[in-house]
Amino acid sequence: MNRLVSSPTWQISILTLWVLLAIGVFPFASKVNEDLDTSARLSGSESAAVETALQQRFKSPFAKVALLRVASAPDPRSLEGREMLQRVSDAIKATPGVQGVLSYLDRDDALFVAQDASPILIIGVSTAKDSRDSLMANLHQVTETLRGQLQSRFPGLAFRWTGEAAVNADMRRLSASATRAAELGALPLTLILMVLAFRSVISALLPVLCGALTILVSLGILALANRIWPASIIVVSIVSMVGLGLSIDYALLIVSRYRDAHGRGLERAAAVSEAIAHAGRTVLISGSAVAIGFGTMWFVPISEVRSIGMGGLLVSGVAVLVANTLLPILIVRLGPLMDAGRLARRRNEAMGRNWRRWANWVSRHPRAVLAVGGIPLLVLALHAVQLRTDLPRGRWLPESADSVRALHEIDAVARGNFGQIIQIVLELPSGTRIEDESGWRATSLLVRHYARDARIQHVWAVTSVFVKPLSGPELLARIPVEVRRSLVSADGGAVLIQLLPKQGLTAADAAAIVREIRAANPHSLTGMAGTRLKVGGLPAFNIDYEEAIRRSLGIIASIVVGATLLVLSIAFRSVLIPLKAVALNLLSVAASFGAVTLVFQDGFGSALFGLAHPMDGGFPIVPVLVFGIVFGLSMDYEVFLMARIADGRREGLSDSAALIDGIAGIGRVITFAAAIMIVIFGGFVFGEFVLIKILGFALGVAVLFDATVIRLAVGPALIQLAGRWNWWPGSR
Repeated sequence: MNRLVSSPTWQISILTLWVLLAIGVFPFASKVNEDLDTSARLSGSESAAVETALQQRFKSPFAKVALLRVASAPDPRSLEGREMLQRVSDAIKATPGVQGVLSYLDRDDALFVAQDASPILIIGVSTAKDSRDSLMANLHQVTETLRGQLQSRFPGLAFRWTGEAAVNADMRRLSASATRAAELGALPLTLILMVLAFRSVISALLPVLCGALTILVSLGILALANRIWPASIIVVSIVSMVGLGLSIDYALLIVSRYRDAHGRGLERAAAVSEAIAHAGRTVLISGSAVAIGFGTMWFVPISEVRSIGMGGLLVSGVAVLVANTLLPILIVRLGPLMDAGRLARRRNEAMGRNWRRWANWVSRHPRAVLAVGGIPLLVLALHAVQLRTDLPRGRWLPESADSVRALHEIDAVARGNFGQIIQIVLELPSGTRIEDESGWRATSLLVRHYARDARIQHVWAVTSVFVKPLSGPELLARIPVEVRRSLVSADGGAVLIQLLPKQGLTAADAAAIVREIRAANPHSLTGMAGTRLKVGGLPAFNIDYEEAIRRSLGIIASIVVGATLLVLSIAFRSVLIPLKAVALNLLSVAASFGAVTLVFQDGFGSALFGLAHPMDGGFPIVPVLVFGIVFGLSMDYEVFLMARIADGRREGLSDSAALIDGIAGIGRVITFAAAIMIVIFGGFVFGEFVLIKILGFALGVAVLFDATVIRLAVGPALIQLAGRWNWWPGSR
């Protein structure tokens, strides 16, 4: 490190490497939102097996679909309506990437006609990753052209696109704009806080530069890695939030130690070397704790959770590298400019005295501090047991997306809930095909069983395409090839049965149907031994998703806690310090869960965050993400404080004196670091994405509790009570 800060050759070399890296990854980082996935994949699940079967075994043109409602169009049951629908269908079929179109023209079924007589079309779209958004853009262009051609005959004609493909395309676009808006919204207040913290305009800009570089490099590497390991678009928001927050935390710590050393009379290079010797090690320990929290997300078999884990590992590693290599060089190279526009030091000295007075009070009254600070947090943490992890009820997708509004319109006028279609693959026994009388009879029995369910509006299956009594497999020859491919596997050994729930049926109700289907005995329903059922579709995916999260949470918690204990034990050569840190982190996480329960689930103050009503639930992914991220971020301030106290012990101070000196020296840094982190997270709380809103709130609340009540009150009180046992069996 001495060579790094004292050798101009080394400085120029490292600066050049960072500049070249930034230039190299910029083209990839700037287009990262265009390449990332918006839909989650759950490897090894039953719903994923159904999706794979439709794509590979069935070769169905409708494995991925979009929905189109033609508003203010003539009734397709009329001659004029059929002619217009045929024109629309032909134009869509001619669009490259469209695999098939289903409408009232193909199935004489009132379900394809909304209650207001507008036609509803199901469009099978390509599953190729590189064509998904461009295909939706082309389809929008095709229907806009049609609207222009037909509007004179049909005033008010409008084409409303929705469905998975359309919603995913809109979510990708909105995610990019929401992330930029959150970053820009938080930037002014962040800059003000940094100027107050660093007491210099130039010094305050350094963390911004470090944070921007950290985010840029992380997103660039992520975009490259996405070509091998597909990542979810949610990771962009996580990288932006965590990258900027960590960079500022680490810059505050290093610059603070540098100024302390420089204020004692050390030359600039020597002061930087001392700062890196102390704060650089602290940054490395802190970054390791953050990386542990993110790394455990690889144990969750869900693509978007693993993506966040990958993004978190990248951004924490890059933030540590930037803080330990680029930042020291910038401090040395800027020289006297570091203090240009420096604010008066009197206020900073007064703040230091205030922290010292507070530390003295804590050291004299540790039990009172524990009671006043700890009991309210414990009460709030108790609310965490009421946190629900199923999907929220009601509307929670961004209403500004055209596809989301179209989905709500279809929900209001369709003769069923198209957003909760359940897909059932019936696998016939080996050697039996749907062309056989036995296979046809088994399928018919199962279809009739589901049709009797009062919650089901309609059942689509190969045996119900033509409603004819005593019909048999001879009807297969009359079914169009495109329709047959969507309902019967290429080998004839499996059939697809689709259940359309009734209008108004909620996601929770649809999930209950899926659970009943999976629990049923296929033999008793089909009358044929050896039959098997696999259930897919969105309701099945939601169940598989929730169960995968529930199975993984215990594993993640165990690994995070165990690895954190190991890292801190090695870092501080102590048993009690790691145990205390983990216990306080668990309290911080539980308190943040309790706050989420009160605000988003129970509705206390939810209107302040843009919610019209309580959500009566959350998202299954929230506990995993909050636990993994908060545990790592909370460890930042524990490491900052304990490293400063350990330095005091090494210098010969008593336990109480080291505690007071540590709080007086680091309290200001922790306060500003937490305030800036809360502002950054707060920028995401007021966006349209409810999941990101909840994450931003949970992370901000956790940092608030952790940096105030826990690290500067409850934690120091416990340190004071433990005395010399804090460092057992080591010697500090």
